[in-house]
Amino acid sequence: MDVSVILTYRCNSRCSTCHVWQHPTLPAEEVTLAVLAKLPGGLDRLVLTGGEPTLRADLGEIVDCLRPKARQLEISTNGLQADKLEPIAAKHPDVRFRLSLDGLGARNDSIRGEKNGFERKMATLRRLVAAGARDLGFAATLQDENADQLLELYRLCSDFGGELAVAALHNGFLYHKIDNESANRVRLARAVQPLIAARLRSRRPRNWFRAHSELGLMRKILGQPRGRPCTAGRDCACVDPWGRVYACPIRPDLEIGDLAAQTWREILRGPRAAEARTRVARCTHNCWPAGTAGRPGRFPGLRPFAWIAAHRLRGVGGGPVDFDREVDFADVAQSPVVPRRESWLGKPFRPAFQRKSERPYGAFNNGMNR
Repeated sequence: MDVSVILTYRCNSRCSTCHVWQHPTLPAEEVTLAVLAKLPGGLDRLVLTGGEPTLRADLGEIVDCLRPKARQLEISTNGLQADKLEPIAAKHPDVRFRLSLDGLGARNDSIRGEKNGFERKMATLRRLVAAGARDLGFAATLQDENADQLLELYRLCSDFGGELAVAALHNGFLYHKIDNESANRVRLARAVQPLIAARLRSRRPRNWFRAHSELGLMRKILGQPRGRPCTAGRDCACVDPWGRVYACPIRPDLEIGDLAAQTWREILRGPRAAEARTRVARCTHNCWPAGTAGRPGRFPGLRPFAWIAAHRLRGVGGGPVDFDREVDFADVAQSPVVPRRESWLGKPFRPAFQRKSERPYGAFNNGMNR
């Protein structure tokens, strides 16, 4: 099972696609190390995320506690605080680091509201390499503002042997906004084509499977069903900064328990988890977060192998992928809202802290994720 732990809603980025930084948690209320220690062993993948996890003063202790509980422990970070990550990389070189990067240079800084963010991330990357980190990469949210740079982001990752995970725009209670829609779905889907072609030319099998998965990403962007059934509550779950457990970070109605008051076994075997899995089976949100909807790793069936074999041979021989045959570009959904995302770089803002007792998620239950 994969588990994401949202350690905090505090964040030192000001992303246009996520407004969690406008509603930070209070440090005194955030889930404690003792509660996190209740997570079971034998997990497939455990992701420490936020907000920004490096804002937790006890991040190193949390990693020490949770690393033995999962086959793979990942830190999803904006990469702005190398001094918090470097000691972890030196002590745990097998920990995976994924730095959020939404463009090259000023493009990233504008989208993510980060002063000199791109350069700081590159400096962090170099320091992590020097510290001995063996699994590095970037995570990008594909949107109208960075579609033309997607292939360059992949090449940047390839230059240092890292990986690029790509998420589609989507809404959810975590983001405190519902305007994460594309202004031009076809243009955005077409932007994935060069990435797929480049992945197929790679010598790394993992890239080949990502290439096949990203056909589903293209369909999702166009508004078509994502193609893979969602298994939230079965194969994955998330813990919020107060210790509450959810089947997924998209729908606030899928809360299944409280780790502070229950054991993990009680939560997953309880009636709320059973009800959530039933709701997930009927879910129409069609989301595509990086690392979940299209994550390679579990046996994907025979079809991807056949597709990869055929297109690897064609790619090596110079033949292009016929994307118009693979994806129906005539089936395009209309965005339910007019995108109004704006850059917060350099703009003043006073955050409004949210408390566990406020139950703030309900207002975002009907966020649009088509």
